[in-house]
Amino acid sequence: MSSTASTSKSQDTTLQAEVFRRLHPRAYLERFLNEGFRPDGRETEDWRDVSVNVGSISTADGSALVRLGDTTVVCGVKAEIAEPDLDSPDAGFLVPNIDLPAICSPKFKPGPPADEAQVLSERLYDALIASETLPLSSLCIEPGKAVWVLYVDATCINYDGNAFDAALLAMVSALKNTRLPKATFDEESGRTTCSRKDKSSLQMRRTPTAVSFGIFDSTYILSDPTSFEEPLLDTSITVVVDENEGLTSVTQSGLGATGAQDTLMRCIAAAKRRRKELGETLDII
Repeated sequence: MSSTASTSKSQDTTLQAEVFRRLHPRAYLERFLNEGFRPDGRETEDWRDVSVNVGSISTADGSALVRLGDTTVVCGVKAEIAEPDLDSPDAGFLVPNIDLPAICSPKFKPGPPADEAQVLSERLYDALIASETLPLSSLCIEPGKAVWVLYVDATCINYDGNAFDAALLAMVSALKNTRLPKATFDEESGRTTCSRKDKSSLQMRRTPTAVSFGIFDSTYILSDPTSFEEPLLDTSITVVVDENEGLTSVTQSGLGATGAQDTLMRCIAAAKRRRKELGETLDII
């Protein structure tokens, strides 16, 4: 067989596989899993590669760029001064938000923030507050008068699934990279002044990491699901653990069955192993 004919046959096979994937995505995934692999070549418990770069946004008080496989999220922290709430005079504010623009994936449309982005923002806020990542009292400049507000804005540049894990990692990394100027409140003038030369890091208490799994066909536990796998899952489980492998939260998205009774415990154990693997990356940020 000539090389031209061989190339043509290979192209036809690739085209047929792509058509089958689009028309019958569930059957397509099942065939791979029956062979012990996923469409991207990973086994069910394998994770995609992770990289973290900090300080890339010069105009932000802190920033980070995270790549989780082909999912890419950039996060910037912007600090402002405001008056505290009356019922919490010595507590600042932490305001996380994620944007999923149309440019990052065809599944998102132009216009107002999609419901998925709003839900993710709420989950990110819960994860950061529940884990006590940053004591809000450490953002107090003068009780009852002035506190720091940290706007932690993440944007998904490229979406290939599991945006929550990537976004939380980007936010924690950006917060660790944040430097705030020394602020002093003047009682007489009622104003707060900041020193540009004297800056300090945030008083980070914990570094939570999200580890997500997808349950397919009530049988397979897929670590770090991709955008192709996500719509086909029965349900998703996200485990948030800290640097000491302490369990912060466990959430389930979707109403599907989790399969075997020990599924949840297997996910928690795998999440702790994953956090340990990521320890070196997070510790050097």
